[in-house]
Amino acid sequence: MNQQNKKNLRNRIYLALWAVCTAILAPAQDLLPPRMKVEQRACTLPEYTSRGNIPVRPVSVGSAMPDTFRDTLPNHLTRGEKLYPFFERLMRNDVPVRVVHLGDSHVRGHVFTIETRHRLEQAWGAEAVMPDSVTYRTSALAVETGRPGLVYHTMGINGATTSHFMPTEKLDAIAALHPDLIILSFGTNESHGRRYDESDHLLQLDSILHQLRTRCPQAEVMLTTPPGSYIRQRRRGPRVINTLTPRVVETLQHFAAERGLPLWDMYNIVGGKKRACLNWTNGKYMQRDRIHYTHGGYLLQGDLLAEAILKSFNDYVADRLE
Repeated sequence: MNQQNKKNLRNRIYLALWAVCTAILAPAQDLLPPRMKVEQRACTLPEYTSRGNIPVRPVSVGSAMPDTFRDTLPNHLTRGEKLYPFFERLMRNDVPVRVVHLGDSHVRGHVFTIETRHRLEQAWGAEAVMPDSVTYRTSALAVETGRPGLVYHTMGINGATTSHFMPTEKLDAIAALHPDLIILSFGTNESHGRRYDESDHLLQLDSILHQLRTRCPQAEVMLTTPPGSYIRQRRRGPRVINTLTPRVVETLQHFAAERGLPLWDMYNIVGGKKRACLNWTNGKYMQRDRIHYTHGGYLLQGDLLAEAILKSFNDYVADRLE
């Protein structure tokens, strides 16, 4: 058995263990979203000077923000310069450079993160992974070719908070992917906890950051904030905007600032406390439960995340060429 076959077998074993562990977890407030098929998009590289398949000039970045969204902020990463070591590995173009994106059902639905993956592959190339078709029933772990370039893996659990990724078998599965960047997308389920406590949340974040840095010392760690959601104040009452979301977002902002982590603050970028939920619902981007998003809503979130990352990459290129 050659090295590539051994590697593929090892990855299948880890994937099987991941599926078993995920299946036994009890669901939280964040219920199972409808099954969605994620179509593989053609990757058309823009025109620019390149070294191999990696651009040495800033990539073209548009704006996916809908014109109908009000009170939005510029779509940038906070402390995006913290991703410069990740970009440097990509620029060397000599080994696979891996992203592992962890999260709750927004991530588990695969649409959000796979759209980000496809957008980044359009900019940086897809030679490092095999063509695939991801659906709700499949894994969103990329199959590597062994060639240099971007590899974007996704692991999501319905109803998850950061603590759901703390069992040893899950941490080992993450470490086995040898990530260069780990993205943590949590907060929706924390914001649906009746007794949300900022101190407890910070302890959970500190714990998972410590474990990830212990097992994956080469990896940068990045946070995202939740998009916003609605709750029922009474069992049969109307849904109202979840007022705990801003508190969860502030905790994530504080933690990222204290630990010097890059942050994509989706909540405030798309309108914050005043407009985020209204922008999503008015644009018909949310499902009836007002917690999950439509296929189009998740595609938009994926586009926005990719744009923010690519803008930081352009900043890196500009600094590098000075």
